[in-house]
Amino acid sequence: MFKLPKKIAERLSQDIGIDLGTANTLVYVKGKGIVITEPSVVAVNQKTGQVVAVGKEARDMIGRTPTHITAVRPLVEGVISDFEVTEEMLSYLIQKSHTERMPFGPRVVIGVPSGITNVEIRAVRDAARNAGSREVFIIEEPMAAALGARLPLEAPIGTMLIDIGGGTTDIAIMSLGGIVRSKNVRVAGDALNQDISAYIRSEFKILIGERTAEDIKIAVGSVTKQITPLQTTIRGRDLVTGLPREIVVTDSDVREAIQSSVSTIVEATKEVIESAPPEVVADVMRVGVYLTGGGALLRGLPQLLAQELKVPVHVVEDPLTTVVRGTGLVLEDVEKFRSVLVDDDEGIIQN
Repeated sequence: MFKLPKKIAERLSQDIGIDLGTANTLVYVKGKGIVITEPSVVAVNQKTGQVVAVGKEARDMIGRTPTHITAVRPLVEGVISDFEVTEEMLSYLIQKSHTERMPFGPRVVIGVPSGITNVEIRAVRDAARNAGSREVFIIEEPMAAALGARLPLEAPIGTMLIDIGGGTTDIAIMSLGGIVRSKNVRVAGDALNQDISAYIRSEFKILIGERTAEDIKIAVGSVTKQITPLQTTIRGRDLVTGLPREIVVTDSDVREAIQSSVSTIVEATKEVIESAPPEVVADVMRVGVYLTGGGALLRGLPQLLAQELKVPVHVVEDPLTTVVRGTGLVLEDVEKFRSVLVDDDEGIIQN
């Protein structure tokens, strides 16, 4: 056992940043930018235990697989629920991101939800190590998103960010390179999809899949009344006849379906503001709240939050990639950003 000199290790490996999301996983390669955006889905053959497909190919199999193949999402609400499958997915992504063979594994910076337990953090690190990483650094997603959005994280100014992902919503107020107040809510994109599925089943007596619910959310999802009404046609199985049926779903239907979950996010945001120091709240009132993650693209959400919180709300540029861009910044100078990391470990290479 010996510790590899840093300068040599950096030349002999290709460092990567990973936004390990519940819905999608993004990979950033140092010096190249974002090279992979794949759904966090793995298809496994139950007879042999082998991985059949990863990412988009596996997502396309959801709801269409024979009995011996299951398409699973190894991350639930932002944390690992299936360690072995997560390890396989990370191994696949690390190998795919390497366009040339390197003698040593990469240093990896991984974004995780704020407030996850030490056991969950250890699971992420162990999965990345077993997948071939040389060093693993963990950063909370709100910090990574703030870095990726180029917000004044190190300044003595309160900066508030809401990151609405697939499995969790991270709400954090940051100042001087640290989190002042934060809250992690297990209500985000997946919960909205489930709300839509349940509403369609209840109101139209039609059973739809997870993919169809997400398609509805993207096509006509909104939290405020639209000037021009939106509608989309979907197909599902009629619960009465058991036969296929086609219906029209409007933005009004979706608003009613997701109202409760959106209210949960709004109330959680209010709680974070109410618990913050007065000086920080004053900064937030002046500067506003920054919205990122896939949920930031939900029609009318910035306007609703601005109305409820009585502060300006800004959607950051390219909200889907802020976390992985933040991990890329950390890769450029790990020492500079060491204070924002959850913890780190020593990069030890076996002889």
